Amino acid sequence: MRTSSQRTRIKICGLTREADIDAAVEAGADAVGFVFYERSPRHVRLERAAELARRLPPFVTPVGLFVNATPEQVQAACTAIPHLLLQFHGDESPADCERHGRPYLRAARMAPGFDLLNFAARFATASALLLDAHVEGYGGGGKVFDWSLIPPSVPCPVVLSGGLTPANVTAGILQVRPWAVDVSSGVESAKGIKDAVAIHQFCEAVREADARIADAAGT
Repeated sequence: MRTSSQRTRIKICGLTREADIDAAVEAGADAVGFVFYERSPRHVRLERAAELARRLPPFVTPVGLFVNATPEQVQAACTAIPHLLLQFHGDESPADCERHGRPYLRAARMAPGFDLLNFAARFATASALLLDAHVEGYGGGGKVFDWSLIPPSVPCPVVLSGGLTPANVTAGILQVRPWAVDVSSGVESAKGIKDAVAIHQFCEAVREADARIADAAGT
């Protein structure tokens, strides 16, 4: 997945308020996510997401989460938020993901019998695969999946998601060694309302995992 000298990147997803953007940046997040799926309790209007994205400093990446959106909807988001990284969580084909000419993340819904290596081959142009729990509907529902389902040699960066919290993210990183981790409900006080203390605790737990990996490698 990654070498012992690499640090784990952090994405805080489902942000809807200025205070949450500020907390994520202050805690050291590398990316923040805006949910453009209207059925999600964390859904944010494009105009609002663009306002929030303008608060981001350089080197913190805005990510737009889409579920079976039309090409026009995705393009409108790309126009409104120029540096938007795309994240697809629906039934999008490789062509759907590639048509906008932007780097993208492709979500994979992990369950027994799911062939992640075949999925990775289909979406070979993805910047990374985001591994989430397989639940009814779309998204991981804040559920942890069985991390042992992940093959040891996925041929692209992996973003570990699904039910991560400050209490379990260290263990997830130590077992999976992902390129990045993604959290939403695990740092919330209510759906769509982030908890600044939990965000800081999550980021600290990620850094603790990286320190333990580095120590074990003697670096």
